Amino acid sequence: MQDFLEEYAAFCDQHGRPERVELMMCDINAILRGKWLPGDDEDKIAKGGVRMPLSTYAPNILGEEVEATGLGIAIGDPDGNLIPVPGSLRPVPWASASGGTVAQVLCEMHDDDGDVAPYSPRRQLQHVLERFHERGLNPVVATELEFYLYKPRDDQNDAPVPPDKSPTAQNYDLEVLDRTQAILDDILDAAWDQSMTPDTLIAEYGPGQFEVNFHHTDNVMAAADDALYFRRLVRGVARKHGMSATFMAKPYADYPGNGMHVHVSVVDKDGRNIFDAGTDEPSATLKQAVAGTLDTMDDLQAIFAPHMNSYRRFQRGSFAPHTPDWGWDNRAAAVRLPEVSGPGARLEHRIAGADANPYLAIAGVLGGMIYGLDNPDLPLVAPLEEMNGEFSDALTSDWGTAVECFAESEIAREMFMPGYRDIYAAVRRDEISQLTSAISQIEYRTYLGRL
Repeated sequence: MQDFLEEYAAFCDQHGRPERVELMMCDINAILRGKWLPGDDEDKIAKGGVRMPLSTYAPNILGEEVEATGLGIAIGDPDGNLIPVPGSLRPVPWASASGGTVAQVLCEMHDDDGDVAPYSPRRQLQHVLERFHERGLNPVVATELEFYLYKPRDDQNDAPVPPDKSPTAQNYDLEVLDRTQAILDDILDAAWDQSMTPDTLIAEYGPGQFEVNFHHTDNVMAAADDALYFRRLVRGVARKHGMSATFMAKPYADYPGNGMHVHVSVVDKDGRNIFDAGTDEPSATLKQAVAGTLDTMDDLQAIFAPHMNSYRRFQRGSFAPHTPDWGWDNRAAAVRLPEVSGPGARLEHRIAGADANPYLAIAGVLGGMIYGLDNPDLPLVAPLEEMNGEFSDALTSDWGTAVECFAESEIAREMFMPGYRDIYAAVRRDEISQLTSAISQIEYRTYLGRL
């Protein structure tokens, strides 16, 4: 309690007392849920006096309770106490309340025993990190996130429309950056205001598409937090400029989707990169980690591609890797090795969409790596550079198949906390039953008047 009050007092000294504080917690879909409190209610926040149902961690994408999770009304829908995550109190530069400052703070719900609820995606990532720490190892992580800016829509059924003057192929186009400078500058300024560490911001291939790269950090949880914050930040800044933004995996059929790439190296207790063998060839340890990520990719695809739209990225010609292959500096590979020697020796996992929950996606990447480190005899296919244009069998492009593979996976069961695999699968099955049963506009257009 005292730690938060001291953090809050320091915030007020720097930014002034906020008009309101936005209490946020991350659900299974990486949607932020929570409550607003007046800025003079810091004592209530500090002592966990704000409560919400624990089932709020695991709704479907529509925000509905999923009975099959075993949470919610089936067990009386008990509350948890929202407890602030230390160090997460930050200003909200794009928001204003009666002209005053707005603050946000990330929270976790604690159960009656005072523990973070096991349904928390952050807790799942911490669970995987603990397996590294038990071995005296610590991952170093950086993320890259892609997103689209588009014009505001009058109707939720409308397709997105790119900003005016957007070329159909704007990759690295400096004029696009010039035209969008005001909004991009505000995005970067807001990121720095929120203590993030963005590295570069570039124009990506699609019309209105951009990518941000973050610096590497050994604070893996902070890297995941920042990826979550950044999605909210971009949408907020875009609204302030009269635009909209999306991290949807594939908002346009004919243009590249939005990915979330995860770069990972691993250091030992002495700070030495365990992937660096001092040669120009990938070390045996790095190859083990790669083998683990590839071997678990089918099992965990439902984590990296959580939604119906996610699977539009897993098609030939979709600009995204869709086979469990690896390569050196090869962007067609699901796992790429940008550097294989020195302190920067690492792998880049390129499968996840920008729509993935960053805590669960990073947990899946790290879990696959540790699976490889613990199973040194896993086979590793040849790199794409040696495959003469051949690829491994493709990952599925079917949402239901991926979810059922995850639901039956012993790897997934052991990787996450007890019961979480089943909760996750139950949420996705509920979404599949609702979203795939809806009749689409294209079906009416094609069949209704012809058959």
